[in-house]
Amino acid sequence: MSRCWLTGASSGIGAALALRLLEQGHQVALGGRHAARLEPLAERFPGQVLLAIGDLDAPQQVAAICSQIEQAWGALDLVILNAGTCEYLEPGRFDPVLVERVVRTNLFAVSHCIQQALPLLHRGQRPHLVVMGSSVSWLALQRAGAYGASKAAVRYLVESLRIDLAAEGIDTTLVSPGFVDTPLTRRNDFPMPQLWSAERAAGHIINRLPQRPLEIAFPGLFTWVLRLLGALPAGLRMRLGQRLARKAEG
Repeated sequence: MSRCWLTGASSGIGAALALRLLEQGHQVALGGRHAARLEPLAERFPGQVLLAIGDLDAPQQVAAICSQIEQAWGALDLVILNAGTCEYLEPGRFDPVLVERVVRTNLFAVSHCIQQALPLLHRGQRPHLVVMGSSVSWLALQRAGAYGASKAAVRYLVESLRIDLAAEGIDTTLVSPGFVDTPLTRRNDFPMPQLWSAERAAGHIINRLPQRPLEIAFPGLFTWVLRLLGALPAGLRMRLGQRLARKAEG
């Protein structure tokens, strides 16, 4: 069984992934900001759980988490960087502070996690790095500028990094989900086509991880349509976006 570090394990897809991994018998370092949300899993699966509590936006806390994992296990076989956030830019109210906040969590924190995890993966057995992206990176949508930009950057980072990591014996998978029912998406005020439960999304991911694919994208029809629309000429994408756009308030 593998030694795994899972970030964002206290809710949504992360919580569902945590339960699946533990039920399969893996040792899992459960990442989150609040220990109280993860302690029930530690009690339910004694000897399998390491509570990896900290704020991933703070590089020194990321380093401390990985030092804790190193002292406990010495290496990692699987790293799933799932933690992330989403905020929307409202029409007529561009907010660079919001952009910075989202990019800091979705890109910079992931980068610090990768930096600290790689030495542990190099010591692991058949090491595998998994990073949570988003299907939004295929098609620009109104209000999603901050979130989409952060996830587009994650896509490029992972696809570039995997070239080097392949030579080092580390497999890399990018996960690109569509809409999943999580505490974050429950705040959305727009229709979410082909919405999946977190449990279904986690099961889909877990079932495909053994094949170590370059990418896991779901739901199939939704992500296929986004890819197709994202490949349209820029003018057509612009007109499509205008038809879907929300008008500025006031």
